[in-house]
Amino acid sequence: MTLKVHGNVQSSNTRRVLLVLKEKNIPYELVAVDWIVAEHKRPEWLEFQPFAQMPYIEDDDGFILYESRAIARYLVAKYPAKGPALIPAAGTKQQALFEQAASIEAFNFDPLVTALLTERLVKPFAGQTTDETAVAAIIAQLEGKFAGYERVLSKDKYLAGDEVTLADLFHIPYLSVFGLAKLNFFTAEEEVKKWPNLARWANELLARDSAKSV
Repeated sequence: MTLKVHGNVQSSNTRRVLLVLKEKNIPYELVAVDWIVAEHKRPEWLEFQPFAQMPYIEDDDGFILYESRAIARYLVAKYPAKGPALIPAAGTKQQALFEQAASIEAFNFDPLVTALLTERLVKPFAGQTTDETAVAAIIAQLEGKFAGYERVLSKDKYLAGDEVTLADLFHIPYLSVFGLAKLNFFTAEEEVKKWPNLARWANELLARDSAKSV
């Protein structure tokens, strides 16, 4: 039985899992979920994902797992011989640096970008009005975080050193929709001048085959 991903490609969390599957060259089947009609909130879905979110995976032995970052770590551990390592060896300083980088994504990047994209993309889609005052406040906070990214990436190619890891890849689903949200942090000349290393890193991630394929 092929590993199944139950989710929707418009979901950033689903794309996070698909990215890892592409990077690791792991065969999978995408079981599409219609979020417009709230399939992910139905009782049969909640049996496997109790928080009414997506995705979850159904492994080839029937094992069920949800939470995209946990799924990614599981896939890396289960298929060490496929594709790039993506997580350094356990018990090493490099692994500690990876965990540090993963925390940067989860706690410095994700919450602010989630709020920003909610204002710029989700609200208009739902027929609501974007609060541009809130957008400005979020961008001000995010730029403070970008300054930290720039300091890190001025010393290393990736967030945890010279090799790409899950911590880098976890950013791609949101980075890939910045253009749709009219956020030109890594394309406008003035912005790139402020964060040249951050822009280089972001654009290199978006150029990966896995990022283009999901």
